[in-house]
Amino acid sequence: MGRPFGVPVYVSPSWFLVAALITWVFGDQLDRVLPDLGPARYLVSLFFAVAFYASVLVHELAHTIAALRFKLPVRRIQLQFFGGVSEIEKESETPGREFVLAFVGPLLSLALAGLFYLGMKAVDPATVPGVLLAGLMISNLLVAAFNLLPGLPLDGGRMLRAVIWGITGRPMAGTVAAAWVGRALAVAILLGLPLLTHTGLLGNPTQEIGGMDTVMDALLAAILAAIIWTGAGNSLRMARLREHLPELQARTLTRRAIPVENATPLSEALRRANEAGARALVVVDGHGDPTAVVRESAIASVPEHRRPWVAVSTLAQDLTDGMKVSADLTGEELLDHLRTNPATEYLVLEADGTIYGVLSTLDVEKAFVKAMARPQS
Repeated sequence: MGRPFGVPVYVSPSWFLVAALITWVFGDQLDRVLPDLGPARYLVSLFFAVAFYASVLVHELAHTIAALRFKLPVRRIQLQFFGGVSEIEKESETPGREFVLAFVGPLLSLALAGLFYLGMKAVDPATVPGVLLAGLMISNLLVAAFNLLPGLPLDGGRMLRAVIWGITGRPMAGTVAAAWVGRALAVAILLGLPLLTHTGLLGNPTQEIGGMDTVMDALLAAILAAIIWTGAGNSLRMARLREHLPELQARTLTRRAIPVENATPLSEALRRANEAGARALVVVDGHGDPTAVVRESAIASVPEHRRPWVAVSTLAQDLTDGMKVSADLTGEELLDHLRTNPATEYLVLEADGTIYGVLSTLDVEKAFVKAMARPQS
């Protein structure tokens, strides 16, 4: 939909479903308040749905601006079912920054609610502008209040995580606590929201609550609970991922390689590799400088009886700058390099430019899965 501050904004297909639902529900409310509108009430209601999601976008832009201010890359903003999300690719460096990053979203929603409240004072409440401004004020208050609930993946959960991180000095401790609070919130919403509505504590007289209302409330509670529960679980998995990232080291994952010239038969190259205890082949020129990496999948595709007649150069991939990896890369820096420069094999070099070996993405994936399978510390 655009690139504010250089960050692309996308609208999920689920948004259209929610926009239609808001248009229908708010349209029925308008019929009670402004019965003279007739069918035009659904056009006004559609405008409300768009304006509400514009408010959600402002909420997410607050997170994005704060992240960019802290030099944290933001992949994209996506408006979707029940709100939006700013996909920040890196974790805050300090608990203070994490708290600010989480708090600015609800703060902007509260500020918008205040602006809409001031707008209400300038118009007749029994008019279309008055009803729209009231609806936007209430919806932004609800967005702020909901996001301030102290459980992941909500902003309040991130604020709780930052506080516990600051007290304990361990970001993982904050994540675990906030994620479990988030799961408790999910259960509370699943059981409590239909109960509150059914008992009339949310303002509806009990005699006006019908069977369809009960079903809709239960469905809404189930959806909200599922979103929060899933988000809390994802937060735990991402924290566990970051905890194990330092275990991914280019130096320890690299396969030993031997240099071979372009015309070397594959069978001869493999014989030399076996004798040297190496598992990879690097093609070099007459000066011994690396020019290509022989692909493991290409080697496996050549039948053994044909290997004496196949030169390694026909199975090699020419090196690009992105395929050259420092042996000292670890963790997130290593993954960022591989993600930015996709390939099946990389040439690993020492700081002085000498060949250290070949790094296979398959080995990185195996190490990643193995690290994630370990119990958290």
